[in-house]
Amino acid sequence: MRFLRRAWLVAFTALSLAGCGFHLRGTATFNFDSLYLNSSGSPQFNNEMRRALVGAGSATISESAAAAQVVLDIPVVQDDKEVLSLSSAGAVREFQLIKRVSFRLHDKEGAEWMPPGEIVIRRAYTFNETQALARDLEEQRLQRDMQTDAIAQIVRRLQAAKKPA
Repeated sequence: MRFLRRAWLVAFTALSLAGCGFHLRGTATFNFDSLYLNSSGSPQFNNEMRRALVGAGSATISESAAAAQVVLDIPVVQDDKEVLSLSSAGAVREFQLIKRVSFRLHDKEGAEWMPPGEIVIRRAYTFNETQALARDLEEQRLQRDMQTDAIAQIVRRLQAAKKPA
């Protein structure tokens, strides 16, 4: 009896999720076969971008621009930090982290597969001088999350890239 109840619960949950349109993301399908990554970002950004491209879709990563069908240029990966608010004593209360990633996708002949674009991601966090070490770790975690988010957005935009007519 218990097994039957559990089976019905599992079946109901599966049907509910299927009925609402839920499905796993799966692999990305690109309109190109091979890609060369030309990035001036940090080694961590480049490694994560390469890993995301290899793991996400159908395209292979080439070691040279001449061997690739398209070239993904990422000329700018910039991290900024701004003060959002101050206390009445003039001490910083909130910071805003900003990550800017510019990119462009073109083929060997220079034809644009995707117009140049920029991804800007912002995250705010509170700051307390008594918890400086914890806030420093939080800032590093936010930077990693922003980088992962920017890379995921670039991969999604690459899926929409079309060969120029």
